[in-house]
Amino acid sequence: MRIHFVIHESFEAPGAFETWVRDRGYTPTYSKVYTYEPLPQSVDGIDLLVVLGGPQSASTTKEECPHFDAAAERSLISKCIGAKKAVLGVCLGSQLLGEALGAKHERSPHKEIGSFPITLTAEGRANAKFAHFPDSLTVAHWHGDMPGLTKDAKVIASSEGCPRQIIEYGNLVYGFQCHMEFTKDVIESSIAHSERELTESSGLRFVQRPDVLRANDYRTMNEQLFVFLDNLVAAYESQE
Repeated sequence: MRIHFVIHESFEAPGAFETWVRDRGYTPTYSKVYTYEPLPQSVDGIDLLVVLGGPQSASTTKEECPHFDAAAERSLISKCIGAKKAVLGVCLGSQLLGEALGAKHERSPHKEIGSFPITLTAEGRANAKFAHFPDSLTVAHWHGDMPGLTKDAKVIASSEGCPRQIIEYGNLVYGFQCHMEFTKDVIESSIAHSERELTESSGLRFVQRPDVLRANDYRTMNEQLFVFLDNLVAAYESQE
């Protein structure tokens, strides 16, 4: 399996995704757009595209952030979907994924920063890729927006703070608003680069303090993510 990561900022690293890739002997490649590395021109060398999060919005312009080209990323996502590759968007990546399919991103009802439970919907409980999930699972969050819904989209999981946590756009295409890839190292880096945001958001209902963020245990959600990814790979390989 060839996994390509689109990374928007150094502090929003692949985290547990890289553990999964390493443990299974897969081949990772990267577009670190924060260093102006280019996106792939061809999707032939990609089996699974993972578009990660970032502080940008899906509507952020190149004038506002010169290294972030939302239109180019939407085009890459569309090419991968058209070529029947597996695609996973995380946070900002999920919003770009929805937009690539014609669904405008929206503001989430609540900003979420910290570990809070998500709950499977009826669609989620019926989806074999999530059969290993309990009905409720505590996962990490760091967002203020959420992905849009196409007419065929299925909401797999929601939270009290955000109704769109995991979305199935197709059998091989998923958006995760939540951050099941976070590790303690990624959290520490995110805290270091988000002091102003954390200060300004202090006291909001679904925003945890830095000391709480550091104390959270991310291992269980990482393991649940790995099983989902294995299921996604199996679905991808079964079509070949």
